[in-house]
Amino acid sequence: MNSPAPDLPPQEQLTIDAFLDALWMEKGVSENTLSSYRRDLRAFAQWLQTQKQALLTSTAEHIQRYLAVLSEAGKSARSIARLLSCLRGFYRYQVRENRLSIDPVALIESPNLGRPLPKSLTENDVERLLRAPLTDEAVGLRDRTMLEVLYACGLRVTELVSLTLPQVNLRQGVVRVTGKGGKDRLVPMGEVAAQWLTRYMNEARPLLLKAQSDILFPSTRGQQMTRQTFWHRIKHWATVAGIEKPLSPHTLRHAFATHLINHGADLRVVQLLLGHSDLSTTQIYTHVAQERMKGLHAEHHPRG
Repeated sequence: MNSPAPDLPPQEQLTIDAFLDALWMEKGVSENTLSSYRRDLRAFAQWLQTQKQALLTSTAEHIQRYLAVLSEAGKSARSIARLLSCLRGFYRYQVRENRLSIDPVALIESPNLGRPLPKSLTENDVERLLRAPLTDEAVGLRDRTMLEVLYACGLRVTELVSLTLPQVNLRQGVVRVTGKGGKDRLVPMGEVAAQWLTRYMNEARPLLLKAQSDILFPSTRGQQMTRQTFWHRIKHWATVAGIEKPLSPHTLRHAFATHLINHGADLRVVQLLLGHSDLSTTQIYTHVAQERMKGLHAEHHPRG
């Protein structure tokens, strides 16, 4: 353990060190976590000194007041939640060791962090991305078709690269996808994606295959493409298209869901298309749409 700076009473520092030692021995937490907890506890102990209190005499009221001070100073909800998690562990340990009879943090609720809004692309961004691949080459035509199917169907990248011929029904315009938990779902691909898929299967796929296979989108080696390889392809075409927004493996899936809801799609329909087992997972996209509407209102409304 690092030696502390001598700005806390020895007993306060010993109390902190005993908790951190126990945390390290019992849970094997990382040195980074220990350092973070040490900073948080020392800062709290120093603030308590200004209130003429100590770590083992503080009450729920002191803790809530300290959290309010941090919030007013601009600390994020996530930072405050991390501190509160530290204090929960610290005071539970004190109760367990019979140094305290009441846990002052027990009735304090963690701040509501909400769910981070997924990063998405605008419809114009998507159009630029889809047009980036050079479709007069087999690889470019494959990539364009994969992007079209990914966006049209809202697939996970793993679902896309593992597609096989029997999963595609061009006559009905649907793709049978095996998602998480081995659950199958039928997803319409739309006319445009079906047209690209037809062209790709006639012109490019035979050139990419090295042997007889049901793989729909083979790599240049004629094997099933890895999700990492395809993601490198997406980032390459995003660079070609001049898209500087950060991309993640779910970016086009997020765009699929967000654009559907922006155009009035029912939330439960989007849930079925995405293969979400819980509607609450899909509801995040309503928040994305709301944020988009707020932005449009602020930009275009005379009182925005």
